[in-house]
Amino acid sequence: MRDIRTAVADMYASGATFALATVVDTYRSAPREAGAAMAVSAAGEVAGSVSGGCVEGAVYELAQEVIATGRPARRSYGVSDDDAFAVGLTCGGTLHVLVEPVDPARHPALGDVLDAISGHRPVAVATIAGGPGRLGARRVIWPDRADGDLGGARLEAAVDDDARGMLAQGSTGILRYGADGQRRGDDLEVFVQSFAPAPRMLVFGAIDFAAAVADIGAYLGYRVTVCDARPVFATAKRFPRADEVVVDWPHRFLGAIEGQIDERTAICVLTHDPKFDVPVLEVALRTPAGYIGAMGSRRTHADRLERLRAAGVPDAALERLRSPIGLDLGARTPEETAVSIAAELIQTRWGGSGRPLRATRGRIHTEPLARTTTRPVAAAHPE
Repeated sequence: MRDIRTAVADMYASGATFALATVVDTYRSAPREAGAAMAVSAAGEVAGSVSGGCVEGAVYELAQEVIATGRPARRSYGVSDDDAFAVGLTCGGTLHVLVEPVDPARHPALGDVLDAISGHRPVAVATIAGGPGRLGARRVIWPDRADGDLGGARLEAAVDDDARGMLAQGSTGILRYGADGQRRGDDLEVFVQSFAPAPRMLVFGAIDFAAAVADIGAYLGYRVTVCDARPVFATAKRFPRADEVVVDWPHRFLGAIEGQIDERTAICVLTHDPKFDVPVLEVALRTPAGYIGAMGSRRTHADRLERLRAAGVPDAALERLRSPIGLDLGARTPEETAVSIAAELIQTRWGGSGRPLRATRGRIHTEPLARTTTRPVAAAHPE
């Protein structure tokens, strides 16, 4: 829902009932992950996608039925369907989709959820998606409070605890409980959608390459900050897709926000000027950022490594540095270079080989390191 929140907010503000279809679970090569959403207004307008086109027509018809009846519905779509090529997935996967009727009376907290997403504040929505409970019953969970009725205090306490663990990890998926919230049961399915703050992308160096990287970073869902010490270059007009443009020395700015950096953060140093990039990389390499890349030729890279070693940066830390930045795509222009950097970011996240798909074998979509449908260890404990 994060990607279509503006359209959802408009439908919600109208006061009319609309349908929200959400992928709650997947199997094998499903085209979209759990959490992908499509909204259908009472007038038939559509925003978003649950499958990239494979089953949208069938979900649209179900959404209109849900709006008319006011009752939620869950459907599964896959190649095993009798009419697979009409409403099924030809890619070999299975999608489980929950379609809910939504309006201010049925979902009074949705406005607060949308505000939290836009304001980069963590919130999770837990919805009964299967089993003997009330299909579509939901509860909104913040780090410090919760609101909504799932049908029992014991179930709600367990869901609140587990959902906060998932929110801390930024994970989304199905949790299974006994009918009264027993964690060892599997009668009841609760879909938890986490809206953790968007991951940050920090772009240092207000050059034309930075503008292209900021654009593609925003497209990939990052909250983008561009930083440069030169006010004539670091302007909001030059970086319209950036969430923030900062005029400061890169190492000083990064040092000031060092405590806000986490494993999802991407740091792109595009200055290729030793007086800028060496000090900022010293700071970057002591943070837990999941991606740290620096632009420059191989000669620049070798010189940079010497300077960083002379500054006391250990070789183990230097192994984290992706320099020259990006994958080898033969990129030349700023836009092509931004694509190569984005490709490396995606590879870092999912562990792809970076080779052409026609040269690989086996499944196209590999499992992430940690499945989102697994209850967080920190939140799991015996009854």
